[in-house]
Amino acid sequence: MQYRTLGRTGVQVSSLALGAMNFGAIGRTTQDEATAIVDAAIEAGINLIDTADMYSGGGSEEMVGKAIAGRRDDIVLATKATMPMGDERNHRGSSRRWLVTALDDSLRRLGVDHVDLYQIHRWDPSTSDEETLSALTDLQRAGKIRYFGSSTFPAYRIVQAQWAAREHRLSRYVTEQPSYSILQRGIESHVLPVTEEYGLGVLVWSPLASGWLSGAIREGREIATHRSTFMPQRFDTAIPSNRARLDAVERLAGVADEAGLTVIQLALGFVTAHPAVTSAIIGPRTLDHLHSQLAAADTVLSADVLDAIDAIVAPGTDLAAHEKFDTPPALLDPSLRRR
Repeated sequence: MQYRTLGRTGVQVSSLALGAMNFGAIGRTTQDEATAIVDAAIEAGINLIDTADMYSGGGSEEMVGKAIAGRRDDIVLATKATMPMGDERNHRGSSRRWLVTALDDSLRRLGVDHVDLYQIHRWDPSTSDEETLSALTDLQRAGKIRYFGSSTFPAYRIVQAQWAAREHRLSRYVTEQPSYSILQRGIESHVLPVTEEYGLGVLVWSPLASGWLSGAIREGREIATHRSTFMPQRFDTAIPSNRARLDAVERLAGVADEAGLTVIQLALGFVTAHPAVTSAIIGPRTLDHLHSQLAAADTVLSADVLDAIDAIVAPGTDLAAHEKFDTPPALLDPSLRRR
């Protein structure tokens, strides 16, 4: 396992991080299975575990808390807030009112007195940067969080938040958690240059592109039921963007074979090769999934392999741009662009 410094914090984290989104109802992973995955990940050298309050309605945090009991100090523990937690309109977002409550709820579910990294899951356009950063700074000073970061922020919002922290003399985001894979390279154009400029740690999610780069999705094979039912639109090969992904996967599989690698090793080796990336978050549902992904822990891709990948999916290109999750709200809601 490789270790890298998380931004400018001085904290050393593994180049592969364990994501716990599949723990609980989402991935149908039981507590015993989750604990076994955490045990194996720690034994392999992973020291960063990432979850969120909304994963399985809090179930993921509860499972992580039980799995790490007795070894909390050996784990860099990260969680997130701002996504809806129920139907009540104020049980979401990044207001001080909600973040204080959401963090206390997360600490209770995790069974800890602090988290190492608390992340704003999505930018909340209805809340000012000063409001959010002030609340996070106070929670940091209270000892409930050590650092805080953002997730899936557009580049201009990352810059704005850094400016607001300086302007109001508040603590700043020290990490960003964007989606990044061979098939979704758009962040190379704007986000990664900004994170490098500001010295942010980068924890990338979905490095296997929601399973497209797992090695299981290939031309002529039936797509696994859990994928086609959970996110059917992402795997319908009648959709042009999905057809483009399948074609790219077939060519990437050939590159992997020629290099003596699995597609998973190729995919994880690619994202961790970028100098701006600190860790790639893997989200196994089973021990077998975990072991297949751990095989990439020390994968280093040669320049020839990286060039071959660039020839298939050009730098800065998203094969499914509509899945970026960072589209400015005014492009999604007509009322925000019309008087």
